[in-house]
Amino acid sequence: MKHRILCLAAASTVAFAAALPVAAQQTYDRIHFLVPGGAGGGWDGAARGVGEALTAAGLVVNASFENMSGGGGGLAFTYLIDNAASNHGTLMVQSTPLIIRGLTGEISQTFRDAVPIAGVLGDYGALVVAQDSEIHTFQDFLDAYAANPDAVATGGGSVPGGMDHLVVSLILEAAGVNAEDVQYIPYDAGGTAMAGLLSGEVVALSTGFSEAVDMAAAGEVRILGLTALERLEEFPDVPTFAEQGAEMEFVNWRGFFAAPGLPEEEADAFVATLKAMMETPEWEAVRARNGWTNIWYAGDDFTEFLTNQEEEMREMMTDLGFL
Repeated sequence: MKHRILCLAAASTVAFAAALPVAAQQTYDRIHFLVPGGAGGGWDGAARGVGEALTAAGLVVNASFENMSGGGGGLAFTYLIDNAASNHGTLMVQSTPLIIRGLTGEISQTFRDAVPIAGVLGDYGALVVAQDSEIHTFQDFLDAYAANPDAVATGGGSVPGGMDHLVVSLILEAAGVNAEDVQYIPYDAGGTAMAGLLSGEVVALSTGFSEAVDMAAAGEVRILGLTALERLEEFPDVPTFAEQGAEMEFVNWRGFFAAPGLPEEEADAFVATLKAMMETPEWEAVRARNGWTNIWYAGDDFTEFLTNQEEEMREMMTDLGFL
C-alpha cells in the first residue's frame, strides 16, 4: 500500500520561471531564526541551512539562531506568540510535526496561531542503523522484527505517536508488517536520538534523510532506505523502501512562520527574500548537500496547503491507530 503524505505540487525540485525583480527583494541586516528543538535535529539543520544560503547570497548580512526545545515544539511557539511585538524580525522553523502534534493534542497551537510565511523544502525520511550493526539491509531489519519486535527497538527524535514513530510505522505497514508491535523509543530531537543509536540504546533510528547523510558520510551509520519513490540523484547508492518491497513515499515539509501581528508588508518582504534565495546557486549547494527537495508555498497558498495536509494526516493517523 502506497502512502503519499504530502500534497506537494511535485515531490521534486521546483523550478522558478524567473527571478524576482530587485525591488521586490529586501536585504536584511539580520534575521533571527527560532528553532523549536535541540541542536543537530531536522529543524536546526533547516534553519541553519537557510541562514547559510541567505548570508552567502548576500540577502541577509547576519543570521542568528536560538534553540528552544521543550513541549514538543510548543515552548518555542508559545514564546513567539507571547512576545510577538518584539519578534517581528524572527522566523520560526516548523514542519509536519506541527500538524501531527496539533492533531494529537500534544501542543495547543496550530499553524493558525502564527503568520505562515513559506514552505521551502522537503526532507525525506530514512531508517538507519549503526555502522557496526549486524543489520545490513532493510530485509535484515524485517527478519529481526519478525523474530522479536521488542529486540529491535527503534528510536526517533519525536514523542510516541509523533512523526518519526509515524514514519517507521508507515514503512512497516507498506512492507506488509504489523506496525503496532514496533518498540519505539522517543528522544528530544534528532541529535539526541542519533546519540542513542550510536550508544546502543536502540537498534535502528527513524530520522530525516538530511540528518542521516552527515552521519553516514562520517562512517557512523548505515542507511537502510529512504522514503522517496526513486533514488536521489545526489545519493545514488542509497536505496528506497519502494524498491525493497515497501511501496511508500513520505516527504516532510519544512517552512517558516512569523509572529502574530506582523504587518503584511513585512510578511511579503520575508516571502520575497526566501523566494529570491531559492533561485541562487548558494541555496542549490545547501539543498543538494542535504538531499532536500525544493517546494514552494507562500502566504495564502501555504495556509491552504497546511489545511489540506491537516485533513490528510487526520485520516491517515486514524487508519494507523494514532488517533
